[in-house]
Amino acid sequence: MAREVAPPTPTAAAGRWVGRSIRRYEDPRHLTGTASFVDDIQRTGLLHLAYARSPHAVARIRAIDTSAAARLDGVRAVLVAQDLDAAAPLRPILNRDDFVGVEMPLLAQDRVRHVGEPLALVVADSPHVAEDAAERIEVDYEVGEAVIAMDAALAQDAPRVHDEGNVLLDAAFHDDPELDGLLEDAALVVEETISSARVTAVPMEGRACLAEWDDRDQRLTLWSSTQVPHVVRTTVAALLGMPERALRVVAPDVGGGFGQKCVVAREEALACIAARRVGAPVKWVEDRRENLIAGFQGHEQRFALRAGFDGDGRLLGVAADISCDVGAYSTHPFTCGVEPLMAATELLGPYAVRHYRAHARAVATNKPPMAPYRGVSRPQMVLAMERLLQRAARRLELDDVEIRRRNLIPADQLPWTGPAGLVLDSGSYHESLELCAGALHVEAFRARQRAAREEGRLLGLGLACFAERTGYGTEAFNQRKMSVTPGYDSAIARMDPTGGVTIYVGTSGHGQGHLTTLAQVAADHLGVDPDQIEVRQSDTDSTPYGWGTFASRSMVVGGGATQRAATALADRVRRLAAHLLEAAPEDVELRDGRAFVRGSPEHALSFADLARVAYLEAQKLPEDERPGLEAQATFDPPGTFSNATHGCVVEVDPETARVRIERYVVAEDCGVMINPAIVEGQVRGGVAQGIAAALYEELVLGEDGQPQTTSLMDYLVPTAAEIPPIEILHLETPSEYSETGAKGMGEGGTMGAPACVATAVADAVAHLGIEIDRVPVRPDHLLAALRRAEPAERGASR
Repeated sequence: MAREVAPPTPTAAAGRWVGRSIRRYEDPRHLTGTASFVDDIQRTGLLHLAYARSPHAVARIRAIDTSAAARLDGVRAVLVAQDLDAAAPLRPILNRDDFVGVEMPLLAQDRVRHVGEPLALVVADSPHVAEDAAERIEVDYEVGEAVIAMDAALAQDAPRVHDEGNVLLDAAFHDDPELDGLLEDAALVVEETISSARVTAVPMEGRACLAEWDDRDQRLTLWSSTQVPHVVRTTVAALLGMPERALRVVAPDVGGGFGQKCVVAREEALACIAARRVGAPVKWVEDRRENLIAGFQGHEQRFALRAGFDGDGRLLGVAADISCDVGAYSTHPFTCGVEPLMAATELLGPYAVRHYRAHARAVATNKPPMAPYRGVSRPQMVLAMERLLQRAARRLELDDVEIRRRNLIPADQLPWTGPAGLVLDSGSYHESLELCAGALHVEAFRARQRAAREEGRLLGLGLACFAERTGYGTEAFNQRKMSVTPGYDSAIARMDPTGGVTIYVGTSGHGQGHLTTLAQVAADHLGVDPDQIEVRQSDTDSTPYGWGTFASRSMVVGGGATQRAATALADRVRRLAAHLLEAAPEDVELRDGRAFVRGSPEHALSFADLARVAYLEAQKLPEDERPGLEAQATFDPPGTFSNATHGCVVEVDPETARVRIERYVVAEDCGVMINPAIVEGQVRGGVAQGIAAALYEELVLGEDGQPQTTSLMDYLVPTAAEIPPIEILHLETPSEYSETGAKGMGEGGTMGAPACVATAVADAVAHLGIEIDRVPVRPDHLLAALRRAEPAERGASR
C-alpha cells in the first residue's frame, strides 16, 4: 500500500523511517469496519453471561435465592460464590509494612462493599435472557452504613470497609530534619489544598471477554478487551489453579483503555469458570451503565501542601499530606498503593526543590475500586504544584512565567536527583516554558486582560510545567515493593523463508499505533520498508512474555526490545550475506530488502535469497550459524522523563460561569519522535481527556453510596464542540536511557491540562478573591463563588 510520507523531523536522518509521519497501518481496518472487537467474535454454540450486582454500597448477605432465575427458559447455569470450585480471590500485595492487603472475592459471598459488586452470574442462550434471569435473583440483605467520604472513613468511629480497617496504605516519605526550620524562617509560606473528583475512563468499548473451553486439548482461550494479556493469563491461571500453558489470552482490537483495562478484572476469571462449567463458549460485554457503576475508577484525591519561598520567589521546601480514595478493594497487580506512592515520590516534578516531606494514604471507602487511570496521580500533583506557584506569584507580585523560570531545574544541573531520590535524566524545562509563553504572548495578553475587566469580561491565562516519568523499569516498581515488578519487555524479530519480517512484542496496543511505530523502529535497522514488516502483539500463545501497555511504556520499553531484536536479526543477516558474498560482515549493508557489499551495490543478495538459504538450504550455512533467521531480546530501562509546558487562555462568563477555552498551546519534548503524527494524536487526545477532568467529568455518589451519574446524560464526557484547537510545538531531547532516544508521552496531555485550565480560571477570577482548589471547576460552584464576591468588586467586573 502506498504511503504518504511527511518530511523527516530533525532527528530523522535521510533515508530513515524513524521521525516520519507515515500513516497508521491500523487505520484501514477501523475505517472499513473490518476490525474485530470482543463483541464481534462469534463461536459455535455461543452463550451469554450477565451479573447480578449489589444495589447497596454495604450490606451483609443473609441468603441468595437463584431458583426463579434458573427456571427461566434459555438459562444454562446460575453460579454464586459457593459454586466456584474454591477459585482463589484476588489478593493484590505490596511487600511493605505500611500496606494492608485485602481480598477481592470473585463473587461476593458474605457481604458487599460497593454498589455494583457482583454476587451471582447467569449463563443463558442470549444476553437478554441472561439479564432477565439476573434480575430474578433474590437476595436477602442486611443493609449497613456506607462510608463514602474520605474524612468519614478516617474518623475513629467510622464503620469499617474491611475488618483490617479503612487505611490500606499509610506511608511517610523523605522526612527532612531541616524542613520545619526552613518553613519557619521562609520569607513566604503558602498553604494550598486541592482536590479532584472521582472519574472513570469511559472507553468507547467497555470491558468485555469471551471464554471458550476446548475439551479435546483441555485448554481455555480467553479473548479479553485488556491492555495486559500476559498479566491476565498469569493471574487467571493462578486463581483457577491451572497451569499457564492451558490458558491462552488474546486481546483483539481494543476500543480504548486509559488504565481501566490494565488491571485484572474478576469478570475475566469468572468468564473462564463459566465456560469450563457449561462446556461452551461464554461472552460478557459490559454496557455503559454497568461500566459507569461497576467499572474501575480513579483520581479521587486530596493534596494539602505547605511550602516556603524566599523573597525572590524561589521554592525552598515542601511538606505534603496526600490522601487517595481507593474504593473498596485493591486491584491487581498495581494495588491501591499506586496513586499515593506515585504522588509522594513524584510531586515536585521539574522544580528544583531540595527539602521535602510527604505523608500519603490509601483510604478505603464503599465505592468501586480504583485502577491506574491515565496519568496516575500526576494530573493532581501537577495541579497542586502549579496552584502553589500561582498563589506565591500573586503574593510576591511576580509574573506567572517568571516564578516558574526561577524554580525550574537549570539545564546545567541535569541529570537532577531530587530529594525523593528520582533522577530526571534530561529535559527542556526552560525551553518549553519560553516556547509556550512566547506563543501565548503573555505580556500582550495581560494588557488585553486588563482592558477586558474594564468591560466586565473575565479572561485568564493558565500555565502548567511538568515532568512525565515514563518507561518505568523493573527497579522503579521494585522500589514500590510490588509483589510483581512489571518493568522489562520482550521482542522477537523473525524473517520467514520468503524474506518477510515479523516482529512479536510483549506490549499490547489499544489505539496507540504500535503496528506502525514499532515497524518504523525495526525497518531502520533491517533496511526494509516498514510496509514489509508485520507487528504481532496481544496473543499469549505467539508473543514473548511481556507486561502490556500502560504508564507510557510501550515505545521506551517495547520499542527498546524491538530495536535490540531487529539489530540482532540484522547482524545474523549480515553474517549470512558476508559468507555467501565472500565479504567481511562489517562491509555488508542492508538496504531496500537487499544485502550488498559497501561500495558495490551490484554485488548483492535479496532477503528472499538469504532466507531461502537459512531455512531451505542449510548446507550452505557457515558452520557456526544455526538454521533460520530469528532473534529475541529484552529491554529493562531505568526510566525516562518527558516534559512539557501547557498554556491556555480562557474566558469565564460572569453570568453563567461557563468556561470557554479560547486558545490552548502545548510545547512538548518526548525525546526522539518515532512518528510525529502519532505523537500529536496522543497529545491532542490526552489534552481532551485532561480538559474533561478540569471542567466536565465527575462521578457523583449519594451519602448512601448510590451512584447519581449512571449514563452519559449525567456523566459529562465532552464532545468536539467543547475541545478547542490544540497548537503543538515540539522539542526533541533524546534520552540516553532508551534504545531509540524516545521517551514515553501517552499520558502527558492528561497530566498538564487540568492544571493549565484550572490556573487559567483562577487567574480570571483572582481579582475577585476567588480561589480554585478543586477539579472539575463546576459552573454551579463557580457561579456561587462569583455571587459571593464583594458587591463592589463584582460590579467592577461586569
